[in-house]
Amino acid sequence: MDSFGFYLAVITLLTYLVVRSIYRLFFHPLHKIPGPKLAAVTHLYEFYYDVVRGGRYMFKIEKMHEDYGPIVRINPREIHSIAPDFYDEIYASSTRKRDKDPPSAQFSGLLTSLLATVDHDLHKFRRGILKGFFSKRSILNLSHFVDEKVQKLGRRLEKYHNNQTVVRLDDAFAALTSDVITHYCYGKSWDFLDDENFRNDIRASVRDIQARVHLQRFFPIIYHVLRMLPLWIFQLVSPGISAIFENQKAIFEQSRRSLHGKKYDIGHDDPEGKHSTIYDQMMDPSVPAQERSLQRLQDEGTVLLAAGTETTTRALAMAMFYLTRDHETRTRLRDELKGIMPTSSSTTTWSELEQLPYMTGVVNEALRLGGVTTFRFARIAPTETLYYNEHVIPPGTPMSSSSYLIHHNATIFPEPERFSPERWISADQHGEHLTKYLTSFTHGSRMCLGMHLAYVEIYLTLAYLVRRLDFELVNTTTEDMKVTRDIALPQTERGPPTVYARVVGVQD
Repeated sequence: MDSFGFYLAVITLLTYLVVRSIYRLFFHPLHKIPGPKLAAVTHLYEFYYDVVRGGRYMFKIEKMHEDYGPIVRINPREIHSIAPDFYDEIYASSTRKRDKDPPSAQFSGLLTSLLATVDHDLHKFRRGILKGFFSKRSILNLSHFVDEKVQKLGRRLEKYHNNQTVVRLDDAFAALTSDVITHYCYGKSWDFLDDENFRNDIRASVRDIQARVHLQRFFPIIYHVLRMLPLWIFQLVSPGISAIFENQKAIFEQSRRSLHGKKYDIGHDDPEGKHSTIYDQMMDPSVPAQERSLQRLQDEGTVLLAAGTETTTRALAMAMFYLTRDHETRTRLRDELKGIMPTSSSTTTWSELEQLPYMTGVVNEALRLGGVTTFRFARIAPTETLYYNEHVIPPGTPMSSSSYLIHHNATIFPEPERFSPERWISADQHGEHLTKYLTSFTHGSRMCLGMHLAYVEIYLTLAYLVRRLDFELVNTTTEDMKVTRDIALPQTERGPPTVYARVVGVQD
């Protein structure tokens, strides 16, 4: 290219950028939505805070709301809301069509999973295949298995009391939740609870996905390129990422078995000694052939593993941090538990625990502060014009609302950083329903499938550990819990929230 051609190309590019900026500022359908001008002009604003600075945009959005109000334009095409009464407009029920915004749906690269399904109707169909598998009734039928795994964790922790071993509780909880979700999905646990250090390949995989989540959102081709490389290169260059592919290999083997109509025999989960797996659901002959591909099975399985491990783990870690640090809160919960668990060896059920007001307050606070994703899962109303006060939101507009910011809204939750089970009891006594603002599992047609499984794990684990064991924190402070970054999941300056503790007592 000669110099004239080069300068012409530069001038053309600059002209395009100027014209596009003018359009986005003054003529775009969202030009009346308040927000920073730079955010309205270019995605580089968001890129800087999330990619360059490593997951800081959520807190910049929080500042935008302080400056501009409950509805803001956070990039050229997306609006964000912290208005509690608008949340269910964004995350609406299945009677109102809501597509996912492709960048927020497909960041994982698992393009045939529910997580990455953009179209409302296709998502509804895919969800329908698995919905019964994760229904409250199905979870209750297998809750004895969760109980067994929680008891196993308790026995391991009791042994640590004898030699005063320091244990990383968030890793222990991840081993528990991983064993539960692998059993529930595949009919066979991967037995991370048996590992001396609670080794967990699934958790390592989640962290590797986190490491590139924002970059991949802007450049989705990255994941496709990574999947094309030989596995041995991953094992050399990035062992954590290679764990994802090891998991997928196991999923593939399970997929082949399901294609031949086989199940794992675990001996006690139903009258015939068989436990139906997700593959039995997905491989049913009534499911269209294109929905029974191995890629589909792999993608869905990988998402269920990750989702079934990490968010519940973090809720448990958050609860145990505050219950261990606050003697009064722990004592009040233990006293309530003694009403249905008179001895340390007593057993209980999720149904019984749900009736305990203080226990429920503890669980809700754990979910509010810990069991939440920080990622913005934007929705699109493809045919519906929405309104918020004087703002008009045209069809096709990506809309999002961060659960983290909802949960830290001081108007709804005074002193939002404080772990306060009492706030839920007080609200109920005054006829207020705070649970409608608890969005850990989102709302609407795409609400988390695993909600009931998460609840039974959290209730049973906290009940047994608080009733039986006393902990003390070791080298763990509020800084290890304080969220300062959005890496799809909450992140502190020191990494993921971590809780180191020592078992200092075993209750009679």
